[in-house]
Amino acid sequence: TCQVIPLMRAQGYGRIIQNSSILGFIALKFRGAYNASKFAIEGLTNTLRLELAGSGVHICLVEPGPIESQFRHNSYQMYLHHLVNQNRLEKSYFRDIYPLLEKRLVNVDIKNQAQFTLPAEAVAKKVVHALESAKPKIRYPVTVPAHVFSVLIRLFPHRWLDYCLNRISS
Repeated sequence: TCQVIPLMRAQGYGRIIQNSSILGFIALKFRGAYNASKFAIEGLTNTLRLELAGSGVHICLVEPGPIESQFRHNSYQMYLHHLVNQNRLEKSYFRDIYPLLEKRLVNVDIKNQAQFTLPAEAVAKKVVHALESAKPKIRYPVTVPAHVFSVLIRLFPHRWLDYCLNRISS
């Protein structure tokens, strides 16, 4: 951004599109590093949007949610590497919960997942809209969970959301 923003300001227009996640505005257990990275992208994007106001440079967030990818497979590999292979599983406070999480990573319920998971083309469609729109949106939620939680986070008390998110992540 330090390299491209001066050029965009000089020409009087531009688009910056950041790919965030539903986990950029809600958090789930056992995803701390990922949550933190996406919350950081959201914060940076919000700051840039304020700093670029009136410059003709638009900045947008794409907030996908579950998308068909190797995300679960890669998460399982990291789980094996960091907890199982390094013998940290037995020492963990959450050792009794990990087998349930492992089952969710390995045995994906395709029918259930298909209800909420979209192909990568759904993200591409939002990116194209953000690029081509005369007045791009600030946020582009992609999947049903992203749309639902973008509303719930604004309407419901945090303790109620924490309860729901704890149920989802266990």
